[in-house]
Amino acid sequence: MSRRLLAEWLGALLLAAAVVGSGIMAERLAGGNQAVALLANTGATVLALAVLIGTLGPISGAHFNPVVSLVAVLRRGLSLSEGSAYATVQVLGCCAGAVLANVMFGLPAIEASTQARAGLGQWLSEFVATAGLVLVILTSPSVREAAWRVAAWIGAAYWFTASTSFANPAITIARSMSDTFAGIRPADVPAFVLAQIAGALVGLLLARALADRTRS
Repeated sequence: MSRRLLAEWLGALLLAAAVVGSGIMAERLAGGNQAVALLANTGATVLALAVLIGTLGPISGAHFNPVVSLVAVLRRGLSLSEGSAYATVQVLGCCAGAVLANVMFGLPAIEASTQARAGLGQWLSEFVATAGLVLVILTSPSVREAAWRVAAWIGAAYWFTASTSFANPAITIARSMSDTFAGIRPADVPAFVLAQIAGALVGLLLARALADRTRS
């Protein structure tokens, strides 16, 4: 269990550092072009996510995401205590990753974001992105398949959702600690997390429905 928790913490840390750090770098180099900045942020996130899932998946399952661990508990792949431990280290890891990114770029270690992300469109986007993420994970036959499928889904959802696809309560909390391109106002975090949880549950139901349809 200690190895699995270490893998989850490390993966969450590096994922958050990649998301926040690439956002900072992209914003600095894009010269105000938001499309270019988002493209750079997307590319770094997709590559980091694929590598981290492929590397750490065989150890812990590479959840890096409390709602993914929640689904694992509901499917009895993890016990409630294991799921709680996973979620705890995921949040701590993501927060550490955001701090690391801030410090690497010479910013305050913790700086509350002022990036407003609220409204029905944003919440619906998080619901859709998270439902799709869970569906992709549960229908992937192996860690190797999940590595590219999950990364591809998140990369696509960066562009077709209004929220740019956080789809992860831990990284949502972490991104509120960086007043940069990838940030989110702390006040906007609870609604995002609720939308993500709802999306994860729907993703689980869809995966079950599709599995039942396939067996029949």
